[in-house]
Amino acid sequence: MVRANDIAKAAGVLRAGGLVAFPTETVYGLGANAADSAAVARVFKVKGRPPSHPLIVHIGGAEHLGDWVQDVPAAARLLAERFWPGPLTLVLRRGRRVPLEATGGLQTVAVRVPDHPVALALLAAFRGGVAAPSANRFGSVSPTTANHVRAELGDAVDSVLDGGPCKVGVESTIVDATGEIPSVLRPGGVTREDLEAVLGYPLAVHSTSRVRVPGQHPSHYAPRARVVLVEPEKVVAEAELAQELGHQVGVFLPPSFANATVKAHTVVAVPGSMDAYARGLYGFLRELDQQGCDLIYASLPVEEGLGLAIANRLCRAAGPRPSA
Repeated sequence: MVRANDIAKAAGVLRAGGLVAFPTETVYGLGANAADSAAVARVFKVKGRPPSHPLIVHIGGAEHLGDWVQDVPAAARLLAERFWPGPLTLVLRRGRRVPLEATGGLQTVAVRVPDHPVALALLAAFRGGVAAPSANRFGSVSPTTANHVRAELGDAVDSVLDGGPCKVGVESTIVDATGEIPSVLRPGGVTREDLEAVLGYPLAVHSTSRVRVPGQHPSHYAPRARVVLVEPEKVVAEAELAQELGHQVGVFLPPSFANATVKAHTVVAVPGSMDAYARGLYGFLRELDQQGCDLIYASLPVEEGLGLAIANRLCRAAGPRPSA
């Protein structure tokens, strides 16, 4: 349990230029004072993150937007009113307070209000913005518990606030709101369908975009094991063949094969609920790594609702790995 004294100490760490790992509803973040260029630079160093890869600035409420951005189009205000606090990040024009180190050198900044009591308490105590990517090494599986953070980053983090498991489990949806017509740059915890219901018109979803945003690297959210994506009806056969050839195979078993017996090293039964699947996705990937798997066979869910975000993460995990 996080106590008020823990929050106060963590806020002090941020003021002193230190790093705080904290829970959000999506994943755990590795936070620094968003207005402190040196502290932001330390985030990149600890993660091994390319300096061109922007961070998200977390704020305590929509009323603080003016401190960090230059203007807020009507569509962005509508989305903020409906989905904040929540797993939605808005890309807007950078305000002067935001150092270029936090934006990857861009004149835009990604901003959101997290929906977690510990995160909101930290932001209130700190009285500023916190620039935070996920609290893991760049390109690897995002953490959804404090233990994941400690296991991966160890003493590189000055303070870790343990707020329990994250309730959403995949990162926020990122929306480019710099123009009159927004577009989705990264699917996440707020579904495209929900966004469209509020705005009243369809939104484009871009796998790549002119705006660099978190989570768009060719390989991201990746375990040590290689992820192989196949059609659902082929998962069992291809996994068993790879196991016979000498691999240590992990399998994401689709719900339609729930009663199947699979000859593999480790089998994870995929939940039928997309909410449960999203919440458990990164934990499943970490479990298969811990079990010593070198190959993971999975299929993509139907790309609607949270299934779109899950499919996005699996495709990124299966992509080419970042160069050393």
